[in-house]
Amino acid sequence: MPESRLTQGDVVKGNWWTAFNDANLNRAISQAVGNNYQIAQSRAQLAQAKAQALIASASRLPAVGAGLQADRTRQGGGDNGFSTNESYGLNLLNVSWEVDLWNRLKAQSAAANASYLASNEALRAVRQAVAAQTAKAYLAVVESRQQLGLSQRTLQVMTETARQVGNRADVGIGSPGDKYLSQSNRDSAKAGLAGHQEALDRASRQLQLLMSAYPDAKVTTADTLPRLPALPGIGIPASLLARRPDVLAAERQLQAAGFNMLAARRALLPGISLTTGLGTASTELKNLLDGDFSFWRLGGSLLQPVFQGGTLRANVLLNEARQQEAANAYAQVALTAFSEVESALAARSTINNRQSALCSAANAAKSAEQISFNRYRQGIEPYLTVLESQRRTLDAASACISAQRAALDNYVALQLALGGGFEALAASAPLPQAAGQERLPVAPPRKDQAQ
Repeated sequence: MPESRLTQGDVVKGNWWTAFNDANLNRAISQAVGNNYQIAQSRAQLAQAKAQALIASASRLPAVGAGLQADRTRQGGGDNGFSTNESYGLNLLNVSWEVDLWNRLKAQSAAANASYLASNEALRAVRQAVAAQTAKAYLAVVESRQQLGLSQRTLQVMTETARQVGNRADVGIGSPGDKYLSQSNRDSAKAGLAGHQEALDRASRQLQLLMSAYPDAKVTTADTLPRLPALPGIGIPASLLARRPDVLAAERQLQAAGFNMLAARRALLPGISLTTGLGTASTELKNLLDGDFSFWRLGGSLLQPVFQGGTLRANVLLNEARQQEAANAYAQVALTAFSEVESALAARSTINNRQSALCSAANAAKSAEQISFNRYRQGIEPYLTVLESQRRTLDAASACISAQRAALDNYVALQLALGGGFEALAASAPLPQAAGQERLPVAPPRKDQAQ
C-alpha cells in the first residue's frame, strides 16, 4: 500500500455503523446478526469444529472401559447326550493408551484446534459481511424512499404545471399542443412514481430477507440518507492482516495443514501402545465378585509399518499438497484484502467528486426550471424549454440522491475491507486441551512446489 494511505493512527474498530447516528439502522443490523440463517449455519460449523478439536485432543489420553461378558456353549452327541457350559467375565478396568512418542497425536490435535480457530474467524467474517450487507440494503431502502418522495413532489409540480398550461390553452393564450405535452409530462411522472414505489417495495423485502423477517415490505427507516461519516484511520498493512477475519481464517487453515502434514510424516514411524486390565472370571454368575476368580494383565506392543501399498507415503504427499494449497490460498486472501482496501480508497475520491458535481447540477437545473417557466408564462420561452428544464431537474436530483448513496456504500465497503466490527463477539482463543500445541513446527512450502 502507498505510504500516503497508511498511517500509524487509530484503525477502524467496534460497531462502525453507529457513526451514521441512525437508531433504525442499528436495530436492523442487530436483528440481522441475531437472526440471520447464514450466521446460524456458521455457528453450527464452529460447534462442529470445536467438537472435532475436543475429539482429537482426547485421543492423546488413555481410554478406560469396563464390561460384562457371558458365554454359553452346548456340546454333545452319541450316548452321552448333550452338555451345556456357562462362563462369565467382569472387566473392572480395561485401559489402553497409545504412547505419543513422536508427537503424531499432538500434531493431529493441533491441526483440529487450528481448524476450530479458523471456523471462529469464519464466523466473525460472516457476521461482518451480514452487517455490511444489511447496512447497504438499509441505505438502498432509504434511497428508494427518498427517490419516491422526489417523484411525489415532481408529480405535484407537473400536475400544477399541466393545470396552468391547460387553462392558458383553454382561454386561447397558450397552444393546445402545449396543453397535451404538459398532460403527457404529468402522466409520465405518475408512471415514474409507480416505478419508484415498486423499487421501494423490492428494496424493503431484500432488507427483511437479511433480517430473517417476513417480507411484507413494511420496514421502518429514515426518510433521508445520513451524512457521510469521517474516513477512519487505515493503519499499516500488518495491522490489516491482523484484524481481517478472512485472512486470519486462511492463516489458521495453513497452520492446520502444516500440523496434518507433520502427523502424516510421524505415521511412518513405529507406534507404541500399552494395555492393562483387571477383572474376574467364573462359571457362576454369583461368583464374579469372589476374589478367588480375579485376574489382571499388562501388555505392550510395538508396531512398525512395513507394507501398506504406499498408503502412508501417499498420505504424506497428499498433506504436503494440501499445505501448499493452503499457503497459496492465504497469499491470495491477503492480496485480495489489500486490493479491496485500495479499491475502496481510490473510489472514495471519485465518488465524492461525482456526488458534488451532480448535486450542484441538480441545484442549477432547479433554478433553470423556475426561470424557464416564468419566461414561458411571459410568452418569451416555448413550452418545450420548460419540458426540457423539468426533465433535467428530475434527472439531476435523482442522480444526486444516487450519488449520495454510492458514497455511503463506499464507506460501508471500506469498513468491511478494513475488517471492522464484532472484535469482541468472536474472539479467537484456543481450546484449553490444546495448550502448547502452537509450538509444534509447521513445515514451510517447498520452493519447487511454489513454482
